[in-house]
Amino acid sequence: MLTAPGNPEQILLTEADLDADPLHPLLAGAVDQVRAVVAWARQYLCVPHPELGRKGPVCPYAQGSLDRGIFYLAVQRGETVNETELDEVLAGYQDWFHHLEPRTGPSAQFKTILLTLPDLPGDVARQVVDRTQLRLKPNYTDQGLMLGEFHDGPPAKGGLWNLDFRPLRSPVPMLVVRYMVASDLPFLADDPVTLASYLRYFGHGGPASLRGQVQAAAQRHGLPLPEPSTDIGILHPNTNQGVR
Repeated sequence: MLTAPGNPEQILLTEADLDADPLHPLLAGAVDQVRAVVAWARQYLCVPHPELGRKGPVCPYAQGSLDRGIFYLAVQRGETVNETELDEVLAGYQDWFHHLEPRTGPSAQFKTILLTLPDLPGDVARQVVDRTQLRLKPNYTDQGLMLGEFHDGPPAKGGLWNLDFRPLRSPVPMLVVRYMVASDLPFLADDPVTLASYLRYFGHGGPASLRGQVQAAAQRHGLPLPEPSTDIGILHPNTNQGVR
């Protein structure tokens, strides 16, 4: 278990903490739901799915996150939610995320914080999670992060390789923070604001297989491709890709 420096109300739990004796008070009455999130990650995200449309696990990073012990679980209790307060809670975890190890190198791409909302009724949770993700996404991408929305609805977004597949279905509503990676282009290319953030981090030096799509998306929105940078002080902390 980790406690945020200067904020004892912000707690991050790992899989091992879900079997501690005694359990953290935050888990009272909700431990089964939070355990279900870990089980979902292991049994769904970490394995192939026949409807996915490609080979490999549903999420290429979940197994690495779990194996490295950097699959962090946050728990926000309450059967109702004030969305302004939820934004503030997320801002705290967003800031903390940048300071959590690993901050650089290949392992950083596996770090994730899952803010679970185990008490929210399903109909409320679906609206709150979707609205919050849509509202905050530009702020996260500006910082080189992604904010994912998950609930039992499931979210309306289809898979990249099969539009009829809904990969974001989860047993507990949650919002998930992770580093942006080059392969996130399809999630960001339709919005000039989020695409501009992507271009800052991956406009040059990303995978060769994506460069044509990057250029096409930039041209569609009238956005210039950034010049390559060799200043190591402004490299993306996760991928070591140069940004402006």
